[in-house]
Amino acid sequence: VQLQASGGGLVQAGGSLRLSCAASGRTSSMFSMGWFRQAPAKEREFVASINWSGGNTYYGNSMKGRFTISRDDAKTTVYLQMNSLKPEDTAIYYCAARASFSSSYEYWGQGTLVTVSS
Repeated sequence: VQLQASGGGLVQAGGSLRLSCAASGRTSSMFSMGWFRQAPAKEREFVASINWSGGNTYYGNSMKGRFTISRDDAKTTVYLQMNSLKPEDTAIYYCAARASFSSSYEYWGQGTLVTVSS
């Protein structure tokens, strides 16, 4: 599975961005896809995930109510709509995929930088 993230950029606090993650390869074998982020000098943080078949979604605590993860009907692209952005949301955002509920995220995209100015 190959993942290509895009959509990052510079936005003012309170603004919005939508990230995309295009998946190719054996996507039908995937259980879920997710977004993670890593800010400078900080550990990687879970942002959101969506199950490929049922569409169940999960969010990190600081993202609830502001971020929305979704996928297209063809199940080849996952989106992360980010609203009410804060400077602390500044990070490199990575999309990832895993094959089962019990497995770790084994496929990763290259990351896209989101910078939120105050």
